[in-house]
Amino acid sequence: MQREAMELKVWRAGENDPLPEGLAQLDRYLDRLTLPTGKLVIFDRRPEAPPWPERGAFEEAVTPSGRPVTVLRV
Repeated sequence: MQREAMELKVWRAGENDPLPEGLAQLDRYLDRLTLPTGKLVIFDRRPEAPPWPERGAFEEAVTPSGRPVTVLRV
């Protein structure tokens, strides 16, 4: 059996980047599921968001407890 943990956040107009909140929330899921890593997807719905080719990218981040996470910004 394979288990994965993923969190999805939406970045709306007038809000701050949801990355820190998403990492903290995903960290709690990973802890509960005893998983070493996870995925975080951030949909940028702001009117001023860069065009898809400029913002659609993977990056690496670390949760508050030190777990590696792959972040996809779309």
